[in-house]
Amino acid sequence: MTIRGKLLAVLASAILAGCQTTGPITDAERQPEQAEESVASILKPTPPPRAEKPLPPAKDLWERIRRELTWQSIHNSEVGKQRNNYLRQPDYIPVVAERAGLYLHHIVEEVERRGMPMEIALLPLVESALNPFAVSSQKAAGLWQIMPATAKHYGVTRNWWYDGRLDLRESTEFALDYLERLHAEFDNDWLLALAAYNSGKGRVGRARAANEKAGRPTDYWSLKLPRETRHYVPRLIALSAIIAYPDTFDVKLPHVPNAPAFEIAGTGGQIEMLRAADLAGLELAELRALNPGQIRWATAPDQRQELLLPIGLRSGFEQGVALLGPDDRVTWQHYRIRRGDSLIRIAKQFDTEVGLLREVNNIRGNLIRAGDTMMIPEGSAWASSLAMAESDASRSQRGYRVRKGDSLYGIAVRFDVSIDDIIAWNALDPGAYLQPGQRLTLYVRDG
Repeated sequence: MTIRGKLLAVLASAILAGCQTTGPITDAERQPEQAEESVASILKPTPPPRAEKPLPPAKDLWERIRRELTWQSIHNSEVGKQRNNYLRQPDYIPVVAERAGLYLHHIVEEVERRGMPMEIALLPLVESALNPFAVSSQKAAGLWQIMPATAKHYGVTRNWWYDGRLDLRESTEFALDYLERLHAEFDNDWLLALAAYNSGKGRVGRARAANEKAGRPTDYWSLKLPRETRHYVPRLIALSAIIAYPDTFDVKLPHVPNAPAFEIAGTGGQIEMLRAADLAGLELAELRALNPGQIRWATAPDQRQELLLPIGLRSGFEQGVALLGPDDRVTWQHYRIRRGDSLIRIAKQFDTEVGLLREVNNIRGNLIRAGDTMMIPEGSAWASSLAMAESDASRSQRGYRVRKGDSLYGIAVRFDVSIDDIIAWNALDPGAYLQPGQRLTLYVRDG
């Protein structure tokens, strides 16, 4: 499966984004029955005995994960319900397996490096179904579904160009740091740490205090927590059991290589994503699959100047980057708006596009004020797609109003255009969801 195919799985999947991605929630409101194992064994899982001889390298990533799972024996009624929810979704495992080829190896490596339970590596499968572009109804985003307020409080990088919540490396580093911090705060109890990750440490702390005051147990299973949080930890445990015993549950885990999916390539400065894709020999969608944190048409000017590329492409890419001249880079002019100026007039003056000016300067509508300073990008490959479409006699401009359930992938297939072109023609944020009623401009081939 190519990176392009994996990205299409991200875009085309019918699985919903956010914390609701893993399937329907039952209507049961009661607390689950006490686990069959003791509370102590649940809270502090005992690692399996070490083999006398080193095991051979794992054949694939699932086997590597399986060898280190320790929570799969935890079972109660709620875990059973969540396991059955997964098993009723035949598309879930194939979809996450396709995405796993891009993202999961890195997550497993980081979890192992920190000595954390391997179950933590499966958390993005619960949170987002391994979709880095997932956004919940509460605006949590990325593989780890990080809330805006949490990102701001703990310094996750977010600006107009870049969202660290979507970036594989930054989001994983933050999420694991945060989970380790919660683990320490909640007496080295991973289940409580996970509950706090889902609903907030304040809420879990208050639930524990209430139980302690009433003389009741303070373990995860005994706390009065929000419905979503009561399902959250059992989902992770249920998923670990399925991956630990796929044959038992008649589940086929598609092969995922136990190998890195990417290498880090230097860009030498800010670079347009379309130009970077050309230098790497990739489609823009393929490049974005590995770099979802880059949410605009060019890389962030003030971030680390690097991109993730599929294994084997770094050398050729960096050779191409070294040959770029000043005119091949994103360059900027600072233009002071004069009385009588309009976006159309400024765009014509600098041979650029109105949509690009809006995007770069975060302008809504057409209102600009004399005396304000505007950034003018020069030599933009972003605008070239629009220019070529407008000059192509075989294409006709067409307006389209987004409907409920629409996706970039679905619209691209329907009108026989590329996702990249739709993004370019409309100055879209590739990581944002389309909104019903939103108007798009398409350039559709005649006939």
